[in-house]
Amino acid sequence: MTQKTRRLARLDWLETGLQALAETGPSALKAEALARRLKTTKGSFYWHFDDIPAYHAALLDLWETRATAALDIALARGATATSKLRATAQMVAECAEDMTAEPAIRAWARDHAGARATLGRVDAQRLDLIKGLLSDIGIANPEMARIIYATGIGIADLTEDHPGRNAAAIGSLVDLVLALR
Repeated sequence: MTQKTRRLARLDWLETGLQALAETGPSALKAEALARRLKTTKGSFYWHFDDIPAYHAALLDLWETRATAALDIALARGATATSKLRATAQMVAECAEDMTAEPAIRAWARDHAGARATLGRVDAQRLDLIKGLLSDIGIANPEMARIIYATGIGIADLTEDHPGRNAAAIGSLVDLVLALR
């Protein structure tokens, strides 16, 4: 008796691409390399995507959708502007440090116009949210939003291996900024 294999869905290819991007970088986003990861043929890839640029666009759309949804989740964690600010800053740090594709998307954006545009929209949305929350708290200096956001992104590059420490550190930064009001 032979084992029937499951037909791959478009999302299977996209999930595999995000994982490959996070692990290997944009060079892994080729039909043949992805087919090998999924133990299938390139024909399956081309069943779901017209070509590699269409695949890249779909991959970036999925990542952007998830990045936007993460903002909604962060906002739902807090009841006040202060707790929402803390949760949003911690979400940024968590996205940058876990094995999501965000660090790889940032690296890819240096050389790929589509990734750069997608990242630009996500960054603008997150910065606008942080600026708005700071404004609600009474902090009008827009540079504070950039400082909090940039710290959240960059903190993942610290080589310490202490899960949760980055979220705690960014929370301390938010507390420090709030103490300046």
